[in-house]
Amino acid sequence: MAGARLALVPGEPAGVGPELCVRAAARPFPAPVVAYGDPDALLRAARRLGLALQILDPDRPAGPGRLPLVPVPQARVEEPGRPDPANARAVVDALLLAAAACRAGDCTALVTGPVHKASINRGGIPYTGTTGLLADDAGVEVVMMLANPAMRVALATTHLPLARVPGAITRDGLSRTLDILHAALRGPFGLDSPRIAVLGLNPHAGEDGLLGDEEIEVIAPVIAAQRAAGRRVEGPLPADTAFLPGRLAGVDAVLAMYHDQGLPVLKHNDFANAVNITLGLPYPRVAVDHGTALDLAGTGRADPSSLFAAIQVAATLAGPAAGAAA
Repeated sequence: MAGARLALVPGEPAGVGPELCVRAAARPFPAPVVAYGDPDALLRAARRLGLALQILDPDRPAGPGRLPLVPVPQARVEEPGRPDPANARAVVDALLLAAAACRAGDCTALVTGPVHKASINRGGIPYTGTTGLLADDAGVEVVMMLANPAMRVALATTHLPLARVPGAITRDGLSRTLDILHAALRGPFGLDSPRIAVLGLNPHAGEDGLLGDEEIEVIAPVIAAQRAAGRRVEGPLPADTAFLPGRLAGVDAVLAMYHDQGLPVLKHNDFANAVNITLGLPYPRVAVDHGTALDLAGTGRADPSSLFAAIQVAATLAGPAAGAAA
């Protein structure tokens, strides 16, 4: 494949992912792009939208209405709104092929559309999410971070039942999470001395042990060790006030202890332009911050803003390599 590019994977063919990719391909891309997926599925999505789309060989340059693509044929024609487990293998193979291109240096960053976990599992492939798939593929530990133009929120735990969260927050795990977050903010995000705000787990950050001792026993000692290493890490902060504009001023990222502690604030602030970034991979990976939206698939009403934002963020994180290939 000629030159470094962004790899674009539409995701579940019965969801809104193919339509969003067609809408993205109708505009100038901020960096060279090559898609990984079923060409006929994208052409069908283009016809449903009434948009012109030409599928090109992967080495051809992209342009409005022109999309280079590495073909990953699906087993069956998709029915919008109805995921077919027979297509699970193609969904996963597209992700793995794009990830391999990123690891080989043929692509500089990966942009992924939404997948349908239940359909993939019903297709006989154990699957907990794309983040875990890519982490296992690269053999690394990763951190999930969501971002919009106003804030970045990373997660100490991700998709766990609330009852399991306290036991999942350990000193070693929290230290590794902060190490990955700090390295990413210094690396792809280009921040020399990032400032990280760490939330407590309990209401009022435990209120000196009255409402829980995880802050005293786990979170505060990890923060102290990070500060001793010269990092600007503060907390544990009460989650109910940590997102006030005055508190967020000058903060480069917030580390929340669990999924619904930090993400509702970010999504309420600006859901349309939010993206999901995987930190710790050997390449930048940016995903849309929404699901397959099966109820909107095939209607042409899906909002492409998150995919547009994901492509722009991926191009920015890929940095000079993507720009050099333009």
